[in-house]
Amino acid sequence: MHPFVPVEQAEGYQQVLKKLEKQLTEITGFAATSLQPNSGAQGEFAGLMVIRKYHESRGDHHRNICLIPSSAHGTNPASAVMAGMKVVVTKANEDGNIDVDDLREKAEKYKDNLSALMVTYPSTHGVYESAIREITKIIHENGGQVYMDGANMNAQVALTNPGAIGADVCHLNLHKTFAIPHGGGGPGVGPICLAKQLVPFLPKNPLIDTGGKDGINAISAAPWGSSLVCLISYAYITMLGENGLKKSTQYAILNANYIKERLKGYYETLYTGERGRAAHEMILDCRPFKEHGIEVVDIAKRLMDYGFHAPTVSFPVAGTVMVEPTESESKEELDRFCDAMISIRKEIDEASKDEPDNPLKNAPHTQAMLTSDTWDLPYTRKQAAFPLPYIQENKFWPTVRRVDDAYGDRNLICTCDPIEAYMEA
Repeated sequence: MHPFVPVEQAEGYQQVLKKLEKQLTEITGFAATSLQPNSGAQGEFAGLMVIRKYHESRGDHHRNICLIPSSAHGTNPASAVMAGMKVVVTKANEDGNIDVDDLREKAEKYKDNLSALMVTYPSTHGVYESAIREITKIIHENGGQVYMDGANMNAQVALTNPGAIGADVCHLNLHKTFAIPHGGGGPGVGPICLAKQLVPFLPKNPLIDTGGKDGINAISAAPWGSSLVCLISYAYITMLGENGLKKSTQYAILNANYIKERLKGYYETLYTGERGRAAHEMILDCRPFKEHGIEVVDIAKRLMDYGFHAPTVSFPVAGTVMVEPTESESKEELDRFCDAMISIRKEIDEASKDEPDNPLKNAPHTQAMLTSDTWDLPYTRKQAAFPLPYIQENKFWPTVRRVDDAYGDRNLICTCDPIEAYMEA
């Protein structure tokens, strides 16, 4: 459906979109929802612009300080700057939680100009901030609003919600927690849900009547964002119901902690909560393997030989792997991944700085490489291509070996002919 079809000619869409907005409002414990933002980052920007408009409506035009914990997603400071705010970073403690004393000190220091706190819950470190209610209270006492990054909402749904922890606005990644396919450039949907005092400032649209009475300008061109794919999230929520959504959250947390326990003794989990548990994701510390000459990127490349695309590498901590299995992986798949990681750990133990010709440093092993007439590596082709039995049944063949990682992103090289070639012609 074209986004500017008259609403009376798109009543089916209107019903579904209104129901979805109501569902998301209830799930987040807030008062209203806008489906307009087209990505999580755009949702962040929209939420911060709503907070800015709220302060302006109260005559607080000077409130422009945004506190952001060092453990936050990288898009957070970018969104705050785009929204015209100044970023002040707060510390994380050794357990990966927000340093509450440092947060309080900075909130009080900037109380006359404090606009917002951006907080991710559970944090990007894979832990539930146990002091989250105290944190939101500190911000409110100093005149600010709390923006909760909803990227990790799949560890909250039906167990808790942003409203319950004291947040004022959040975005949701429908292309993550609510079943819309993720990756490949889109389509993303990053709606914002917000508390009662912010409802008047929901984003408008210049052609279609939507948003709050004092709403911010349109965040994206279409009044309801990527409305077609919203049907997926509507169906997902409607078919699962409250019990199904709760189970999805529980499975996401269970799956992460299952991996954590299976890998105990092989990889150290960098952060855990007070009970020694992860949330829905965890950070595996790969930095100690440098003594064997192995970097985290070597583990990522070797995983391809085992049939896995590597999880997030070197974020939010350099030299680590962040594993987030979600609720959708079966125990069999989790076991295959754990078996691969344990096998790789054994390969790491056998590796040496003095002998760089090992399966990790040479990974991934392509079909062309393995079927060539010559093989002069100090390990077998079987060890290279089929290190575990399950791979023989379903082998993924990497098509290329390593290029140059991030070098090409940082050193742009023109692939066209030099200008002299045209002059000679």
